[in-house]
Amino acid sequence: MNTIAAIILAAGRGTRFGPAPKLLALLDGTPLVRHVTEAAVRSSARPVIVVTGHRADDVEAAVRTQPVQVTRNSVFADGLSTSLLAGFSALPPGIEAAIVLLGDMPLVTADLIDELAAAWRGSGQPAALIPVFDGQRGNPVVLSRALEDPIRELSGDAGAGRILRDHPGVVEWPVKSPSILQDIDTPNELRSLQI
Repeated sequence: MNTIAAIILAAGRGTRFGPAPKLLALLDGTPLVRHVTEAAVRSSARPVIVVTGHRADDVEAAVRTQPVQVTRNSVFADGLSTSLLAGFSALPPGIEAAIVLLGDMPLVTADLIDELAAAWRGSGQPAALIPVFDGQRGNPVVLSRALEDPIRELSGDAGAGRILRDHPGVVEWPVKSPSILQDIDTPNELRSLQI
């Protein structure tokens, strides 16, 4: 049985992007969130859970034809931590870890997701495995189910970074792809990918 799921955080408002819904912005004719979802579905991670919130109906419509499980975060306005918890709460029994992907990182590939899953297993299933490119930590991260209680204690608009910063069970994994650092926050950043 597969022990690693994928959680795609796609509930935020993306206020820096402007009035248009960021996750529905098109890259090569496809919504950003759909790029991320397709990569997760092509990977070995199962199930693939998409956490929605802001513009939930529209975001869900963008991924509807994908074999994903959708969970709505009704308190998404309280910050990223609530979406992370919603995703973890949706994990079925038997899942030992989740690869947490951000819905605005369309360059992350299925191969990278599988590399991180294999690295997590090969590293002795640590509390977390974080990809590193050129000395910088990025996303997606692999979070062990053992972190569920600390995740429940998070609040506000922050992910797991604060519990991982000094956690002794964190493994950094060097990767060759800068995609782990490339999220889309503004229309200019999106345009730079289309050139």
